Amino acid sequence: MYFLGLSALGHDTAAALLTENGFVAAIEESKLTRSRSTTGIPRLATDFCLRRAGISWRDVTAVAVASRPRRSWMRRTAFRTRSLATAPISSAYYLSKATGELAVDLNNLRIMRSLSEHASLLTFDHHLCHAASAFYASGFDRSLILTFDEQGDGLAGEVTLGEAGDIRVVRETPFPHSLAWIYSQITELLGYRPHEQEHKTQWLSLTSEPKYLDIFLSMMRSSGGVYPKLDSRYFTRGFAGRLAFSKHFYARLGISQSTAQLSDEVRANLASSIQKACEIVVTEIAQSLRKKYDIENLCLAGGLFLNTLLVSEIEKSAGFSNVFVQPASGNEGAALGAAWLARQKIKPSLSRCALESLYLGSEYTSEEIKNVLDNCKASYRWTPSGQHAIEETVKLLNSGRIVGWFQGAAEFGPRALGNRSLIASPWAPYVKENLNDFIKHREAFRPFALSVPEEDASTYFETPTAAAQFMATLGTLRPQHRQLLGMHAVSQDRVRLHVVKRQANPFFWSLLKVFGSQAPAPILLNASFNLFGEPLVVSPRDAVRSYFCSGVDALVIGSFLLAKT
Repeated sequence: MYFLGLSALGHDTAAALLTENGFVAAIEESKLTRSRSTTGIPRLATDFCLRRAGISWRDVTAVAVASRPRRSWMRRTAFRTRSLATAPISSAYYLSKATGELAVDLNNLRIMRSLSEHASLLTFDHHLCHAASAFYASGFDRSLILTFDEQGDGLAGEVTLGEAGDIRVVRETPFPHSLAWIYSQITELLGYRPHEQEHKTQWLSLTSEPKYLDIFLSMMRSSGGVYPKLDSRYFTRGFAGRLAFSKHFYARLGISQSTAQLSDEVRANLASSIQKACEIVVTEIAQSLRKKYDIENLCLAGGLFLNTLLVSEIEKSAGFSNVFVQPASGNEGAALGAAWLARQKIKPSLSRCALESLYLGSEYTSEEIKNVLDNCKASYRWTPSGQHAIEETVKLLNSGRIVGWFQGAAEFGPRALGNRSLIASPWAPYVKENLNDFIKHREAFRPFALSVPEEDASTYFETPTAAAQFMATLGTLRPQHRQLLGMHAVSQDRVRLHVVKRQANPFFWSLLKVFGSQAPAPILLNASFNLFGEPLVVSPRDAVRSYFCSGVDALVIGSFLLAKT
């Protein structure tokens, strides 16, 4: 049996294919179109999933979409209707916009029904799909589940309870009371692109103190309770406009309404304040739920939990014994949850299977890679074995080179986990500057991840959690290794950590081990392999183009090695 899950069709679309034994394929449409933003039916992603499984539409048991358009329209129009008296123009605009989007969504469902005429077409609430993507992936028998994003089907968040194979909704947070929406608004106020560059706000927050924390907390929790309830005084009527902050907001903070006039100090203070406020609100919600339900497991999903600082704070302060964050927590990850819900609905007797890895994307043979290299007239060397490729790569790393590492199946989600990575020695001179200035073209305050074999992680880092396998949290350097790796600490000896399990990625694990036999530790810098502004590379052609158009020194792609002199 095959269950095809599709994310909500509004943005960041993806497809995932689930069988009785687990996922066999999953990929984002953006990685195939080479665009940061995608909408509508993820046709390329769907075709890839079917091809990888070697099936056709006739073999699909059910197609599940992570959205219920009519229910979404009802929630959104209810909010806008209530705002008609105070903000008639903007409310009328948003009501018209919601109706147009409903028509588009219903038409997309009609198209999907015609494509999958032999399969059941199911729709599920967006936040329920987020919850399912975390709970079923975790392997927990019983867990609290928190989901927060900007807005999905008219909701900004949801609290659910997972027990055995069922998920029960406990509490809903309607839009506009959205922490993620405020975070995106601040991201735009800082001069970054909203919905794309929230990670910049996250890392900028570590360069300052939360000067405006009390103001943000009062804005987020006007009712005085632990759950978000926005104070409307801080926003324009109807929460409308590109930046929906009111004059009261700027007056309370004592800053200019012109983003061009914000100093670097003010921008850092704003980033630190919004980050700390989100950490406090979400952690206190988690703490209150743990006490109320007496459950020691917590699952997290939704775009807000792509924030690794937030996840790390929840792990440290919320008091749960086990915390699992769905690593592809954004809109694309809802495709996983939709597929799981379809399987649970149609075949509830099937045993659950936890998510072991995210290597669910495109994979290429040596012949396919060679054809691309020959077509590009690239000079390359053949490595006759995996061990030889590793030895050649270690030589490059030890000489201070930055290496593009393209192996196996592409990762699902936004993070490079050792198959589509840029790797370098942490002890190479100017390695961070070279990565930032000549390859990634990004701000100096943004850190790189450190990859380490699972069995060595506890030697260098204190209690790395399960989320570190997917680079979804932070680790803490042990005091005796601060001089060894302190230069790569994010803040207070915390680092972005990627723990590599041998069974999940044996080739990358072996590379770390061989490198560690000749270096101070089996640890490599790991950055995403992509050009500035593009998604992770997927195909050999993507990799070759990114290699030649950047300051990457060498490329190990399958069994082939390319190096610049």
